[in-house]
Amino acid sequence: MSTKVITVQNVSQSHRRSAGFTLIEVMIVVAIIGILAAVAVPAYNDYIRRGQVQEAFSFLSDYRTKLEQYYQDNRNYGTSAACAADPTANTWNTFAPSSAKYFSFGCATNTDAGDTTQQSYTVTATGNAGAAVGFVYTINQNGDRATTTFKGSAVTATCWLTKATTC
Repeated sequence: MSTKVITVQNVSQSHRRSAGFTLIEVMIVVAIIGILAAVAVPAYNDYIRRGQVQEAFSFLSDYRTKLEQYYQDNRNYGTSAACAADPTANTWNTFAPSSAKYFSFGCATNTDAGDTTQQSYTVTATGNAGAAVGFVYTINQNGDRATTTFKGSAVTATCWLTKATTC
């Protein structure tokens, strides 16, 4: 029967071999983290952007409702110079909501061809902060939604785009 003698030298060599990572192992981990970051960062930025553009949709829908109420009272959407020009609408007709962070809003009357009696309007939301810069959305008296600028590029979409350049 043979016996194996374990010496102090054999024990210290086995500990020395397992006492860390090789350069190749570290480089593999760095490469994996780099690949994950390359996918995750753009996806996260897109997620943030989609959350910020919801502000435009909310305020545009709200303004459309207010303008329809205004029309019921006045039989027009304002004057040739301004939407909802009546003093009864002065709490909101500046189209500058105090709680808006990422968009500025504007309104124009007489936007349909041949309209000179303020029977049409277009409310526009333009991205001016955060990830919303480069986005422009509109809504009109018919409820027609449109995107005119998406991710900084001009488009002619008949919907409010959030993810892709097609409805």
